[in-house]
Amino acid sequence: MTFEEYERLAISRGACRCAGHVLGLRLAMHGLRLLGVEDPLGRDRKRLVTFVEIDRCASDAISLVTGCQLGKRALKFRDFGKMAATFCDLESGRAVRVYAKESSRSLAPDKAGQAEAYRTAPDDVLFDHAWVKVEIPETDLPGKRFGRVVCERCGEHVNFKRERVVENAILCRACAGESYYAPL
Repeated sequence: MTFEEYERLAISRGACRCAGHVLGLRLAMHGLRLLGVEDPLGRDRKRLVTFVEIDRCASDAISLVTGCQLGKRALKFRDFGKMAATFCDLESGRAVRVYAKESSRSLAPDKAGQAEAYRTAPDDVLFDHAWVKVEIPETDLPGKRFGRVVCERCGEHVNFKRERVVENAILCRACAGESYYAPL
């Protein structure tokens, strides 16, 4: 698909037209070109795992272009706060990390013009990239299923080998002290 087709699709699904979304579309398209993935939503849909490093509009755009989704275990989020993503080709074993150049922000005099600048600037002005090695554990691969256990403290089920063993007890991460929430 072309950039314009991806943008129309994104807008039809309720996405904004902000600079971050435009940059995310372009970043994903560039990453897939570097990997040689031509049909991420069709014949190549099962060969990609993508790591996004920011929880903003760009991540939604990257998911749209790659077809990688959290629910399919093909989109991974690492909260680094960077306008970057790593595209992993499970078929070839190659991975490329693409990141926005800070200098690209100066393409427009104000925020209102950034989206348009990002639509038209050449890839090499917007992005840099590095070929990287990414070890994806078998328990994190799309389509893989693993056993389910019950936390011995709270009784909730834990999937995909995410449990912890603490003093010979099988615990969910929350009960093992890794919770992001506190019960009221």
